[in-house]
Amino acid sequence: MYNPVFDQPRYMKTDTAARKYLKDYRPPDFTIDRCELEFVIGEDHTRVQSRLHIRRLTEDRQAPLKLDGVGLKLIDVMIDEEFLDDPDFSYDGNSLTIPFVPHDFLLQTTVEIDPASNTRLEGLYKSNGNYCTQCEAEGFRHITFYVDRPDVMAVFTTVIRADKASCPVLLSNGNKIDAGEDGDRHWVKWHDPYPKPSYLFALVAGDLACKSGSFTTRSGREVRLEFYSEPHNIEQCDFALESLRKAMRWDEERFGLEYDLDLYMVVAVDDFNMGAMENKGLNVFNTQYVLADPQTATDDNYLGIEGVIGHEYFHNWTGNRVTLRDWFQLSLKEGLTVFRDQEFSADMMSRAIQRINDVRALRSYQFPEDAGPMAHPVRPSSYVEINNFYTVTVYEKGAEVVRMYQTLLGRDGFRKGMDLYFQRHDGQAVTTDDFRQAMADANEVDLSLFQRWYDQAGTPKLYMHRLYDPDNRLLTLKLRQDPGQTQGIDNEPFLIPFRLSLFTQDGQPLPLNDKGDLELTLGFAEMEMRFQFRDIPEMPLVSALRDFSAPVILHSDLKSEELARLMTVDTDPFNQWDAGQQYATRVLLELIEGGEPCLGEGLDGLLDALGQVLANPAIENPLKAEMLALPDEDYLAEMCEVIDVHKIMEVREFALQQIAERHEKALLELYRACDEQGDYVIDPESVGKRRLKNACLAYLTRLGKSEYEQLAVDQFHQAGNMTDRMGSLRALVDRPGAGRDALFDDFYQRFADNPLVLNKWFSLLASSRGEQALEQVMALAGHPDFTLGNPNRARSLLGPFSRNVAAFHERSGAGYAFLADKILELDSLNPQIAARMARAFLVWKKLPPELGEKMKAQILRILSKPDLSPDVAELMQSALAHED
Repeated sequence: MYNPVFDQPRYMKTDTAARKYLKDYRPPDFTIDRCELEFVIGEDHTRVQSRLHIRRLTEDRQAPLKLDGVGLKLIDVMIDEEFLDDPDFSYDGNSLTIPFVPHDFLLQTTVEIDPASNTRLEGLYKSNGNYCTQCEAEGFRHITFYVDRPDVMAVFTTVIRADKASCPVLLSNGNKIDAGEDGDRHWVKWHDPYPKPSYLFALVAGDLACKSGSFTTRSGREVRLEFYSEPHNIEQCDFALESLRKAMRWDEERFGLEYDLDLYMVVAVDDFNMGAMENKGLNVFNTQYVLADPQTATDDNYLGIEGVIGHEYFHNWTGNRVTLRDWFQLSLKEGLTVFRDQEFSADMMSRAIQRINDVRALRSYQFPEDAGPMAHPVRPSSYVEINNFYTVTVYEKGAEVVRMYQTLLGRDGFRKGMDLYFQRHDGQAVTTDDFRQAMADANEVDLSLFQRWYDQAGTPKLYMHRLYDPDNRLLTLKLRQDPGQTQGIDNEPFLIPFRLSLFTQDGQPLPLNDKGDLELTLGFAEMEMRFQFRDIPEMPLVSALRDFSAPVILHSDLKSEELARLMTVDTDPFNQWDAGQQYATRVLLELIEGGEPCLGEGLDGLLDALGQVLANPAIENPLKAEMLALPDEDYLAEMCEVIDVHKIMEVREFALQQIAERHEKALLELYRACDEQGDYVIDPESVGKRRLKNACLAYLTRLGKSEYEQLAVDQFHQAGNMTDRMGSLRALVDRPGAGRDALFDDFYQRFADNPLVLNKWFSLLASSRGEQALEQVMALAGHPDFTLGNPNRARSLLGPFSRNVAAFHERSGAGYAFLADKILELDSLNPQIAARMARAFLVWKKLPPELGEKMKAQILRILSKPDLSPDVAELMQSALAHED
């Protein structure tokens, strides 16, 4: 189909000439052994001088030296202390080319950059008066000339010179080895002894306060820990500091990995595109993953801080000491490290609740990505803009792939594989193939079929059917998989670890073999397989894919009443929760496909099952809170061939209302039982009580009774922590009236000077589904405290808005036009954040035509922007590709 937008040269260049392919990888022609940098930070610009000790790798002696360097003001170039004249090199604004260079040589360049005008927050930029870098994936080329790719690893030495008054703190990677003063200026010299790629370089300079501590490694070496933030925030770093100590100890105990430098630093900055960055020895963090106290941070904030602190620390080995050969291997470090931070968080809090939250996020965000136009394997085969592939597929599905190694090999076998991986590849830039081979060799198994999880996109569908022979007491379990497609080509069957248990209909566990095992993991690697279990007394309940042993969509022949039994008798808490999710999904999809939502047999049975959960004292509060939550709209949408967003919202809201009405008494009793006052504590029981209490409050306020609205108001005013205060606001956000407005005004007045808390205010209001939902969001976009220049603030409004059916999918299409306006503004400021927001448009083909065509019109409008960034262009082109 002809599309005039795609017929313009700029799009053809973006989509073809600039596309990179894994199959085209070749080693670099030159490598850099040592990199010596000097930064002279001035008020108007920063001068960067680099000394690169370069060595030719290619046998082609005529190969020119090409260095990446984007938007740099070039001052001079020298080779072996001799200046080069203009005919000796060329610079086109993106790369520096020197046609003739020796085999080994010293290249010196001097450039000037302007951090203050850098709104992309990539390279060196200025945030609230402080200087900061972000070099992953390709930010270093915005600082100086370099072979800016991850398989070029050098030892870095960095000198920073700046004004003492405005920049008293000067930080970089490694250990501080020298310092001095020069009048009203000073300098510091840093040295990192471990070779690293340029994406791990970091520099921070500014007026920062420090919270320090220490950690003694298992070998007895003391490591100094330093957290930096703006002075008024420094007392909010205590929890992050303690989380770091926990992560360091956990990595020693679980994987035998010890920190390798004398100093570990973390800097919290307000303006940051990502959550955090693992730069060697000098992590740079978004403030929302460092700063916390009970009055400003929720339970989820605290748990997020602990998880992200762990994630970036764990990168020291899985990402830094062993890094990736090329950006196609991104999941080698990110998927593996997400798995490690998930395991850490599970050991620090509740393993079951951690697993539930991980899988809920996977189903809500990654499964739709796997079914959309930007679907890609865990190891992509091509990309235009690498920033677009920092995705839930690479991260969260990549973590599930790593988890499947552990499921198949066992924890001890997985540890053996990790030990061999580090033994073989410490100090190297490697691939996912190297990781798989280490796992296979350490355990003497063939894992070649496992490679399909890296090479094939899509979420496999798994069909389970029970065949029971009562005469022979024989159960045959028939499994069939639909592996889906990758770019229109049928996938080969995946190797799926299928962990299961069997129960009698009244909940008694059944032995699965002569050894009496009550749980087994089956290797399912064909399109269809059958497994038999003997001496089974009756048609059993099957607890399938226990602990979510593989990232698949399961369709089983379990009846609704059997799922209800598993909700209370399953010995795997995750599968208790998942039985409820399967039951609820089945009921809600039937209502979505039907007419006006009504209370029928299916929903009535689900309400009874939830009543059994509420009344069961054996189900602990944290799990009970999770089981009260219905599958979210994104997951339900993924189950629909046509996504009727308004019908999905209507049905889910109807079901929530029915739960509230049926179980009002039980919900109120649970609320009161969990409404304990006392010191704020972060532990599984305390967090679980608060979560259950606020879930009950949200249901009760749905009933529209004044006593429950007053309950929420009282909780707000009496709350001793942000979790309960936010729970009150969340319960009332869709209940218009003076009481609701007064609470939100009160909240704003209390926290107007705290950017992180104010983000919560914007997010809650942007999620409101009242009749004026879109108008309210538009008004918030004009609020004096709203800005697109800060990524956190932009995300706080536009993220919840894009998931708010009532506002974003407003039937006139005005919501789509509003988001397109903001994407176009952001694209000129910060393309990475613009691209994140633009993902909301990828679903247009699956919407009903009356909405889909309106969304498509906005995609075309975005693509018509003359200087559209590759980040956004790649996404929008993918959205329109293969149009029928």
